[in-house]
Amino acid sequence: MMARWLSEETAGAGRAFLGGVIWCLLVAGFLAGCRAGGKAVPIAAPLPADTYQSQRNAMANQQIQARGVKDERVLAAMAKVPREEFVAPDQRPYAYEDRPLPIGEGQTISQPYIVALMTELLELKQGDKVLEIGTGSGYQAAILAELTPHVYTIEILPTLAQRAEQTLRRLGYDSVQVKTGDGYLGWPKHAPFDAIIVTCAPEKVPEPLKDQLAEGGRMVIPVGPQRPGQTLYLLRKHRGRLEQEAVIPVRFVPMVH
Repeated sequence: MMARWLSEETAGAGRAFLGGVIWCLLVAGFLAGCRAGGKAVPIAAPLPADTYQSQRNAMANQQIQARGVKDERVLAAMAKVPREEFVAPDQRPYAYEDRPLPIGEGQTISQPYIVALMTELLELKQGDKVLEIGTGSGYQAAILAELTPHVYTIEILPTLAQRAEQTLRRLGYDSVQVKTGDGYLGWPKHAPFDAIIVTCAPEKVPEPLKDQLAEGGRMVIPVGPQRPGQTLYLLRKHRGRLEQEAVIPVRFVPMVH
């Protein structure tokens, strides 16, 4: 719009000035080429900014660390994995709010604090073999894969299992093994597991999961009906027996079996 207010004389001067600028840039490029031995000097294209990174950092610091999660590896994983990639496009504006979000099929992606807390309770070491029951969106599996390359995850709903696997592969989490099946039965082929994490709530701890937990292993699992409420438990296998510790009240979708 401003061009409408310029006189032809002013516009002509502007064109002459612009031509001079372009000439100077061409000369500078020629001289740079000469200084590089006659070879063109490549100019790196700017990388696209991660518009969600500041939200991820704030989530890790303000929602998770401030509420007691201290494991630095877990905090780093939470600050790295793009949660927005595991939700529907219309849910992305809410990806870093501390609440569960719908992912279809009547299922949800857990709130970030719960994901971090359950992951910390597993006490994963590099090289541990971990089984997840309830793949859902695949977000929890991606967090686990930041801590160990041996992640096995089971989802009973084929649509969610396929979508989660596609998302994990697209983001480079190729080591995660995804299976469509009944998580209540575990994954005997790859047992025993150093850690088991269950992201849906059974009425009681499934016997097959108890059997597939290695000696010294840890299981984090919500147990109980949605009403009046469930309890998140940390179980440790010691001399073949499970030692149980109640952590916090929670509310998860029921385990489908």
